[in-house]
Amino acid sequence: MVQRFDVGARLCEMTVHNGVCYLAGQVAADASQDISGQTRQVLAAIDALLARAGSDKGKLLRVEIFLKDLADFPALNEVWERWLPAGQAPARATVQAQLARPEWRVEMIVTAAL
Repeated sequence: MVQRFDVGARLCEMTVHNGVCYLAGQVAADASQDISGQTRQVLAAIDALLARAGSDKGKLLRVEIFLKDLADFPALNEVWERWLPAGQAPARATVQAQLARPEWRVEMIVTAAL
């Protein structure tokens, strides 16, 4: 069975199948904040979605991070490392990308186990 959460015309925020959660790209709701603020918002959104599926950040399998500006990499990592449980780092990639909206500084795509 496939479960879809917050289904819209174009995408859903999360799909769950065979014990795996697949999150759509998560971005900050308040894009007026700097990279640290936007990163905290994105991580909070990830926490909330995973909780709805019965999972959590300790079960991350893979995270893809898209940064508008690689100069934000150190600040992103500072917030990330405070959020991530010790010894639970997932496979991760971070790339510079032009995001869909110019005010977005970071977008994350997550795959996690249930």
